[in-house]
Amino acid sequence: MNHFQIFGLRTNLIKPGDTLLDHIFTALQNQNLFFKEHDILILAESAVATAQGRVTPLSGIIPSDHARKIAKQYDIDPALAEIVISESDVIVGGIPGFLLSIKSGHLLPNAGVDGSNAPEGYVTLLPSDPDALARNLRMTILEKTGFHIAVLIVDSRTHPMRYGSGGVAIACSGIPAVIDERGKHDLFGRELKVTRRAIADNLASAAELIMGESNEQIPAALVRGFDIEFGDYEGIELISPDECLFIGSLKKAYVNPP
Repeated sequence: MNHFQIFGLRTNLIKPGDTLLDHIFTALQNQNLFFKEHDILILAESAVATAQGRVTPLSGIIPSDHARKIAKQYDIDPALAEIVISESDVIVGGIPGFLLSIKSGHLLPNAGVDGSNAPEGYVTLLPSDPDALARNLRMTILEKTGFHIAVLIVDSRTHPMRYGSGGVAIACSGIPAVIDERGKHDLFGRELKVTRRAIADNLASAAELIMGESNEQIPAALVRGFDIEFGDYEGIELISPDECLFIGSLKKAYVNPP
C-alpha cells in the first residue's frame, strides 16, 4: 500500500433519537458516494453519543459532598465533577479544569464527558457500549449493501507533555485495531521485540484531519483503499495501568520516590 483516500461525510445536525445510519446514507448520496467492499467507516463519538441520547443538562445534577470536594481541589464545576465521577471507573488525578479518569480500560480526561458540540448548559457523555454498536452498524451495512466494511468509533485525546490532540479509537469492528510487528526485522536485520502498530488509532488521527474539532459538521469519514485484512475482528486490545509506560512509571515513582 502506498496510498488510500479519506472522504469527509457532512451531515445535518444530529439530534438525540436520530438513526445514525440514515444520516450517513444521506451524506453519501449527497456527495455522490456509496459504500464499496472493504471501506472503513469512521464515526465521531460525539455524534454517536448524541444519537443515543447520551446528552445531559448540568442544571439537573445535584453534586455529592465528594464531588464538591473534588471540584474544589481541581477547580471544576461541581455538577460536572459529579457526572465525571459517575462515569468513571477510577479517578487517577487531575489538573485545574480536568480530571483524569479510567473508564472501561481507557485513560481519558473527564471520563469523556465533553461540553463541546453540545447545547449550552449540556454535556455529552461517551457512547454506551461502543463495541457492540460498531459491530451492529457493520452488520447492518452488510445487510443493506452486501459489502464487508469496518466501523470505527473515534475520539480525540491529548498526549503526555504535548500540546494538541490526536485521534484514538474507542471501538473497532471489522479490522484488527492493532497489528503485532514482533518477530519482523528492522533495516539492519534486528528482530523487533515490542513493536505493535496502532492501526485504529492512526486511522482515527488521519480521519480527524478531515472531520475537524469545531463546527465543520463532518461527524464521519469514509476511508477507501487501506490495505488491511478484513474479517470478524472486534474490539481494541487494552493494557493495565501497571503495564503502561506512562501510568506505570508515574505510579511507581509516586509510591517509591527516588
